[in-house]
Amino acid sequence: MKFRKVTLAFLLLVSAFGLAACSGSSKDKSEQVSVGIIQYAEHGALTAAREGFVEALGEDGYKEGKNLKIDYQNSQGDQANLQTMVEQLAGKNDLNFAIATPAAQALLNVDSDTPSVFTAVTDPVSAGLVDSMEKPGGNMTGSIDATDVAGQIKMLLKVVPSAKTVGIFYNSSEVNSQVQAEAAQKALEKAGVKVLVKTVTTTNDVQQVMTSLAGQVDAIYLPTDNTVASTASTIGEVLKAKKVPAIGSDEAYLEGVLFTYGVDYHGIGVQAGQMAAKLLKGEKASKVPVQKPKTAAIAVNEDMAMALGFDVATIKALK
Repeated sequence: MKFRKVTLAFLLLVSAFGLAACSGSSKDKSEQVSVGIIQYAEHGALTAAREGFVEALGEDGYKEGKNLKIDYQNSQGDQANLQTMVEQLAGKNDLNFAIATPAAQALLNVDSDTPSVFTAVTDPVSAGLVDSMEKPGGNMTGSIDATDVAGQIKMLLKVVPSAKTVGIFYNSSEVNSQVQAEAAQKALEKAGVKVLVKTVTTTNDVQQVMTSLAGQVDAIYLPTDNTVASTASTIGEVLKAKKVPAIGSDEAYLEGVLFTYGVDYHGIGVQAGQMAAKLLKGEKASKVPVQKPKTAAIAVNEDMAMALGFDVATIKALK
């Protein structure tokens, strides 16, 4: 009888520890929550995504200065900085948030346990971040910035119907850019348009390569690309001088192109923030499907339109 009592007490104790462990997997809003943020580079689209993420957490009750502590890191596009920063975040937060594909990959390489959310990633499966869009399978999920590339090409050819040769320009080391570039090439060739592809690996080569490309094409397509976004002003100067219209995939490029047609980065940041709130409440990243953009955005560079002889209202009406 005494043995049975001891056994029962032991089982109750084990059960109590199990319940405590389960309750520790989620955070009550009255508790302090720690969120690490790693942003790959400093440009408008990624910053808008980060702001949307923080806003969404706030709307769900997680507010800075109250119950939310944010450790924000920005690698400024530098791989050495990126590696150091993700190592600083690894294992130290309740949740981590990665903005852009290189940041998400670097974070996953050093921390495959902490619940994590990404955004501004074009193809998380090809990037090795998740097993599938529907069932991520690991510690990461998030919102993507994959655009309707075929729709973008249709828009470009509506705006520049006389284009016989279209250039594609991107950083060949960015997986997300390559995926879109290949899709754009297929869409252009299907439309009977000749394609010329030029790539770079660093910002140092952008001006020279873009100048060469602009001299050989009638229009240019720029996929979502961190190198392109960070050198938009340089690209804009070249295209304005060469009088070549270009389409960009998000508003971070607006300074360098005639118009942008693509993802609302603040919007996908909000989506990521809403997903993060679910994980903080105990849901598993492995079971939260990756989300596609819910809204599209178009913007026209009025100065570029004037310099190239395009009408802003006409471009917007083509949507």
